[in-house]
Amino acid sequence: MLFTPVRLETRLDPHASNKTAALLGLALRFVDLAVVVGTGFLAYRLVKGDVVLPTDYLRTVCRALLFGLIVFNGSNLYRSWRGRGLNVEIAGLASTWVVLFTAMALYSELLTEIHGLSRSWWAAWFVMSLGAATGARIVVRRTAHWLRVRGVDSRTAVVVGATADAQRVIRALECQPWIGITVAGWFGASEGQEEGALPGDIDDLNHYVNVHEIDQVWIALPISEQGQIAKILTELRHSTADIKMVPDIFGLQLLNHSVQQLAGLPVINLRATPMDANARLLKALEDRVLAALILLLIAPLLLAIAIGVKLSSPGPVLFKQKRHGRGGTEIKVWKFRSMRVHAESDGKVTQAQKKDPRVTRFGNFLRRSSLDELPQFINVLQGRMSIVGPRPHAVAHNLQYMEQVDDYMQRHRIKPGITGWAQVNGLRGETDTLEKMQRRVEYDLYYLQNWSLLFDLRIIAMTVFKGFVNRNAY
Repeated sequence: MLFTPVRLETRLDPHASNKTAALLGLALRFVDLAVVVGTGFLAYRLVKGDVVLPTDYLRTVCRALLFGLIVFNGSNLYRSWRGRGLNVEIAGLASTWVVLFTAMALYSELLTEIHGLSRSWWAAWFVMSLGAATGARIVVRRTAHWLRVRGVDSRTAVVVGATADAQRVIRALECQPWIGITVAGWFGASEGQEEGALPGDIDDLNHYVNVHEIDQVWIALPISEQGQIAKILTELRHSTADIKMVPDIFGLQLLNHSVQQLAGLPVINLRATPMDANARLLKALEDRVLAALILLLIAPLLLAIAIGVKLSSPGPVLFKQKRHGRGGTEIKVWKFRSMRVHAESDGKVTQAQKKDPRVTRFGNFLRRSSLDELPQFINVLQGRMSIVGPRPHAVAHNLQYMEQVDDYMQRHRIKPGITGWAQVNGLRGETDTLEKMQRRVEYDLYYLQNWSLLFDLRIIAMTVFKGFVNRNAY
């Protein structure tokens, strides 16, 4: 394999880019809701010539706000449109508008209110709101394009494939900078030395992706090269980068249902982030608001526990542990100290065991009740953790289990949590067998694949009622 590097300019913080995309999506939601309500008044002025809406008309317009929240939340309008054509976006917008106005009309029919409402008003309202929403979509897309050309909300990618196929992908991405994907280099599938290329091997792919913090890996190989594709996926099994495939033209019919158009290229998503920008923003808002409220409520309890820890044994009140956060980055997680101060061999991490002599009597109570985890709400406010997510394991344990448990490192695609789906299902405490860790990872991956705000609230409720005290927590 040959690797041809491309020099990268200074790259903006990817988390800042994600926030920019999320804010654009959130702004678009508010704009669409404002458009639906505002054009209801404008349509009445156009049709009836009056500014003040009668009660039945006003009720319908206010009801549109609720219907809009429901319909828009269930649509795909606010997912990333990176690389999607405007015609596809407008078609989706029109379909959503038809569903919205049909639902409102049917509801008005059930309430026997629709006969008192002007059909001309309904038609004018629909056309005006759809036109205004389309205009807003064009403005936001052009704003996003302008920002991406200037490096905001950008992604970096490497391409793997035969020379001709890889160059085709690179040219397509470079000719459309508004997509916001910068090609950092490519791994060639041909043998021999090429002019200007550095000798390399596919085994170096994972190292390069991690060192240069690459966001995406594009595979431009024929589908018949299953061995090569499998090798690439194996090499990247510990990476949190998105993996996309650009299939050959002869395989498109067989893979039609999983093909996405991106930059004019047919792309298959083999692995993608479990949360889009809007979901990340929603979860961040959930975390910050709930964490702030909880910290205010438990402040007296935190003070009492801190005094208890200080009286139980000499040493600091808080204990900071090194853990892996989102994307495998190292973070420091805060806990109330529950053990006597001690030193371990370099690189060695000994899990707490039943009747562990290092644990103080007060620390034992804290661990069994999970009260030692409460300072992690500060980690949530700092943006390092979430309230709900896969529990962070010791760095040494990650290095151990990533080779033993399939898809283990995929847990790190989102921020670690104070509580999680595995924990409320009893998978807590010491993982003294490989089977226990495999089960915990299975629950974590299920959470990633099925995340929703309601799922988070369900896990929080389960934690309150049955997740704090557990016989496996020692």
